[in-house]
Amino acid sequence: MRRSEIAALVDSTSDSAFAVDGNGHIVAWNRAAQEMFGLSAKEAVGRACGEILQGADECGPVCTKDCNVRQAVEKHHPVRNFDLQVQTKDGSRWCNLSVLAATDTTSHSPYSIHIIRAIDTRKRLEMLVRDFVVHETQLPPEEATALISSTRAIARETDLTQRELEILRLLAKGTTTASIASQLHISRTTVSNHIQHIHRKLNTHTRLGAVRRAEHAGLLQK
Repeated sequence: MRRSEIAALVDSTSDSAFAVDGNGHIVAWNRAAQEMFGLSAKEAVGRACGEILQGADECGPVCTKDCNVRQAVEKHHPVRNFDLQVQTKDGSRWCNLSVLAATDTTSHSPYSIHIIRAIDTRKRLEMLVRDFVVHETQLPPEEATALISSTRAIARETDLTQRELEILRLLAKGTTTASIASQLHISRTTVSNHIQHIHRKLNTHTRLGAVRRAEHAGLLQK
């Protein structure tokens, strides 16, 4: 698909849509996106996608250089639709995003076409019901989410290795680096390297943040 065809596809979409290149920069921006974000195509094209969206999930910011969408698209992995809180011209709103990968013969990295639909009312109601269930049943938040939520988190696309998942599950139990190294018969340095890889893939900076995002995305379920 040529870049001009990608732009035409974006323009023909009735929902807010835009296309992003392999470096995370916007290359096409339709009229509906202009209305949602209050930016013209001239103002949006060339800017980093994350700079405009300022996206976050329930665990914190996700629009960074380690964007999970870019990680998946670069590896030619299909991306399932996911929920994201973005900054629109009317303030912060929950939206559901669908992502399509499009290969351009002139580029080594695939383009990603993002289609955005506002779901603010549904998402906020879902979160209220989940919090009520947690309070009334004393279920852990991740179990309540799994029971009643239609949560779609982009972190579920994270390509974690079996060893990284093993370490994440131990971190979720509060296991220290030294104990993990002893249990898995590897060095502390190796454990620390795995944890750094986990942070990069999950877009997190702390162990608690990594565990929360993994639980929310259902990555720790066996």
